[in-house]
Amino acid sequence: MNQAELDVVIEKHEKWLRDGHGERANLRRADLRRADLSYANLRRADLRRADLSYADLRRADLRRADLSYADLSGADLNGADLNGANLNGADLSGADLNGADLNGADLRGANLSYANLRRADLSYADLNWINWRDVVSLTVIAVQINTTRKNNQITYIKELEIWTTGCFQGTLEELKTSIENTHKDNEKLKAKYYRVIDFILQEAE
Repeated sequence: MNQAELDVVIEKHEKWLRDGHGERANLRRADLRRADLSYANLRRADLRRADLSYADLRRADLRRADLSYADLSGADLNGADLNGANLNGADLSGADLNGADLNGADLRGANLSYANLRRADLSYADLNWINWRDVVSLTVIAVQINTTRKNNQITYIKELEIWTTGCFQGTLEELKTSIENTHKDNEKLKAKYYRVIDFILQEAE
């Protein structure tokens, strides 16, 4: 899709958002590599599995957009509004998310390796099963252990004071409560969890 065609899609989508006429943007599987989408209003657009690698999405409005499994590697999302967006399984490796609003976004299974998350708002975002390798501006410590699931991962995001493991996400106290409730009859497994927690806290100091 060339830039002129994309601009028409955006114009129709903005009209759909504004008064119900126009047409919702269906950019599923679209090739949008290096496209200029800066300041575009793509709120609630369908961008599932779209290739947005190295696209310019600065200040774009992507609230509640469906970006599941989209390729956003290297994309410029500086200041983008991704509040409530579905980024499940999205490739955000190397993306610039400086100052992006990811409040309430679904980031399960997303690849955030080498992404810049400086000043990004991740409050209430779903942060389970993320690839955090060498993410910029956050201290993330992840340890794999065998629990009731093989190669289960416990992850601590220090600046957010958030812990994740399996489907759990919460504070340290909430994690301990979950361990006590879920594994109350398995002292050996509980001890394994607490050893890993202690190790992570020592590494985070």
